Amino acid sequence: MSDTAASTRHEPADNLAKGVIATARQSWKDLFVWKQRVVLTNAYGETRCEWHEPDRIQNPISLFAQLSARDWIFFIVGWLAWTADAFDFHALSIQTVKLSKYYGRSKTDITTAITLTLLLRSAGAAIFGLAGDKWGRKWPMVFNMLVLGCLQIATIYCKTFTEFLAVRSLFGLFMGGVYGNAIAMALEQCPSNARGLMSGILQQGYSMGYVLAACANLGVGGAVDSWKTVFWIGAGLSIGVGLLRIPFPESQQFLDAKKAGKKASSPGAFWRETRTMLAQEWKMCVYCVILMTWFNYYSHTSQDSYTTFMLEQKKLDNAGASRASIVMKVGAVVGGTIIGYLSQFLGRRRTMMGAALMSAILIPAWILPEGEPALSATGFFMQFFVQGAWGVIPIHLNELSPAAFRSSFPGVTYQVGNMISSPSAQIVNAISEKTFITIRGGEKAEAYGPVMGIATAIIATGIFLTVMVGPERRGRNFDGVVAGVERSGSDEETGDKPTDEEKGEVTNVEEAEKRSQTPTQREV
Repeated sequence: MSDTAASTRHEPADNLAKGVIATARQSWKDLFVWKQRVVLTNAYGETRCEWHEPDRIQNPISLFAQLSARDWIFFIVGWLAWTADAFDFHALSIQTVKLSKYYGRSKTDITTAITLTLLLRSAGAAIFGLAGDKWGRKWPMVFNMLVLGCLQIATIYCKTFTEFLAVRSLFGLFMGGVYGNAIAMALEQCPSNARGLMSGILQQGYSMGYVLAACANLGVGGAVDSWKTVFWIGAGLSIGVGLLRIPFPESQQFLDAKKAGKKASSPGAFWRETRTMLAQEWKMCVYCVILMTWFNYYSHTSQDSYTTFMLEQKKLDNAGASRASIVMKVGAVVGGTIIGYLSQFLGRRRTMMGAALMSAILIPAWILPEGEPALSATGFFMQFFVQGAWGVIPIHLNELSPAAFRSSFPGVTYQVGNMISSPSAQIVNAISEKTFITIRGGEKAEAYGPVMGIATAIIATGIFLTVMVGPERRGRNFDGVVAGVERSGSDEETGDKPTDEEKGEVTNVEEAEKRSQTPTQREV
């Protein structure tokens, strides 16, 4: 590359702003700069910023080809784990009416189980996410998936509603441990410029889990006891994924980073680094929790009660509501993949803001139509943008994470957001069951449509404003750091100051270009 081209690509940028207000101002201004702010960080935490030209849109096939067979294995297993996790969760939410009849409880009472599941997911994310950062991604995931399968079976044999709630609470604890380890294992293998596309595909494992659960619900019919068959299928999926993960090795990035440490990893060092990370990165933690609270409300409010909405307000039968739900979530899979892919070129924040805005505009078209075909079509496009925004989240959280905590940080922030938003389905059901609208023929119906529409409009606005002033680290490097691994012969022990070469600090644009293995942002 010529000196002129290199200097064009690597223009000096002002340093990262300090403080919440200053960071918000800088983030707002960066939205109107087409070039990408690159944060270059060496192994000693020293940073500087440059402006890089954004990536050009690339053929998705060429991006797929950049992943090796090993990369694909890790990605597919991570995707399957997230899909099975989503199936287990949605097996309950799409069968709220059946469970209400089975236990003789209101639909609001049944959604208490969803609230309890979401509440305890944050604890599981912390426990198993830290385990993943300390001991690797493999065995925490295997353990989680096997236990989830067993708890699905235990749910089937619950005789009373109290037992049902207790098992679903425990289910939430283990469910929370899947997300962080799954996305770390799947995405840290990916080449930098393929991450937007792969992030979109990975996140839509959640939507695919919903599609599979809806297909299972359609297949077993509308009989009250048929919910148990769906749970048996979910148990088989979870246990199968856990067993599938066993023969494959640990994440190579984790092994390489751990091997690079010259002293053995110690529990004391790990917890010291965790405390240090929380002390230094607490503002980023708070921001990501706020972001994920919005996003979890966004998802659960727009989907968990949608099948109930079609059954109770639109008067579809079980088969029609299930088919419309399937089409709706196919839209989510397509949207998450396409919009996640575009985030690599448009930027993470611009893409999420655009998707949130489009979903808000579509709300009237989403809740007003009558009949299965119209509801299927509008549900498709609504979830195209809702889950399209979600498609950016896995890689966005990974890029914002402290380098050594890419399993625990995304998992914990995601699940704490889940915990805060846990009453979402319960709130929608409680308000809807007490509020009535007049439908065709003068009949009164529970107001699920208006309640979901108003709530989703508020949430989409919150996402737009939060992302607008938030940080972005698109293209960040994932190599070389693992929590709790100490260096021997460090500066503190020897008193020697490392040279620029030892630090790995980039001192000129030619060296920056040389070290950048892909045409995207690279953290050195």
